[in-house]
Amino acid sequence: MANKKEFNGMSYRKVQRSNSDNKALMKLEEIQLLKNSGYKNVGWKKVSQLYLKLQDMLTSHYRENWSLDELFLEADRIGQKYQSVDEITTFEKQFTMLSQEINDEIDRHFPDVEVEIIDFSRV
Repeated sequence: MANKKEFNGMSYRKVQRSNSDNKALMKLEEIQLLKNSGYKNVGWKKVSQLYLKLQDMLTSHYRENWSLDELFLEADRIGQKYQSVDEITTFEKQFTMLSQEINDEIDRHFPDVEVEIIDFSRV
């Protein structure tokens, strides 16, 4: 059996998939720039060069204009790759419980005592 080549612990197909996923996060102009610069997702040498360039772009100024929500969503997406289904489920349960405790505490300190009547007959 032949010895399979790897790059950063990933097979050729995994590196290609990673490149495709990372390119999907970029703007069309950035993808065009990569293409015009000769970066391709075919062949070990080109695939590994593209992988390194994408990592560089993603960790540099590329994310400076992201909102806080976008950063949290991206961090969640990246983090889930390294967690098992059980770990994700456990975290979500704990998060839900903590969120409910915070909501209960806010309601305790700031009760909603005002009665609001909405008349839909005039709409």
